[in-house]
Amino acid sequence: MRATVTTTYDYRIHYKDSGAIWKLSTHFLEHIPFHSPDLVFFCIGTDRSTGDSFGPLTGSRLTEFQAFPFPVFGTLESPLHALNLEQRNSDVINENPNAYIVAIDACLGKDSAIGQLIVQDGSMQPGLAVGKILPAVGHVSIKGIVNIGGFMEFAVLQSTRLHLPFEMSRTIARALQLAYNRSKL
Repeated sequence: MRATVTTTYDYRIHYKDSGAIWKLSTHFLEHIPFHSPDLVFFCIGTDRSTGDSFGPLTGSRLTEFQAFPFPVFGTLESPLHALNLEQRNSDVINENPNAYIVAIDACLGKDSAIGQLIVQDGSMQPGLAVGKILPAVGHVSIKGIVNIGGFMEFAVLQSTRLHLPFEMSRTIARALQLAYNRSKL
């Protein structure tokens, strides 16, 4: 779960919108340095909560693409969550001070925004919506609104239907793969 620290752009699209994958890939091409050998993806969340599985689902999908050459942290098999995020962030930055991190996480929002994918410049603050204090992470933030926020966030995340984060992760992973392929042209 996240809250935004700073933004200079805020691109939003519903995962079911016509052409969503192409539109997202175009936006990713403009804001993610696919040419950089220092590009890293942090897919934040846990497989123990259906609503918070958006990040690990996305990470798992990205690692299944054989032609996606970037390090991906956070999958269903090895989630990147509140207990290991700070250490992993420190490790990556210590190993590569030039690392450009794309952070991917689920978030809660208004009922009318459920299903929206949000791409913002700047870091995100994972866990804030559920009262966790975690370090800000990322240079670009990709968020998926998986359910409504404002009341009993833990219960809301636990009761989110898996279908929504599953489909949203498919859209993001395909858009990132397409953007990477387009960057090579």
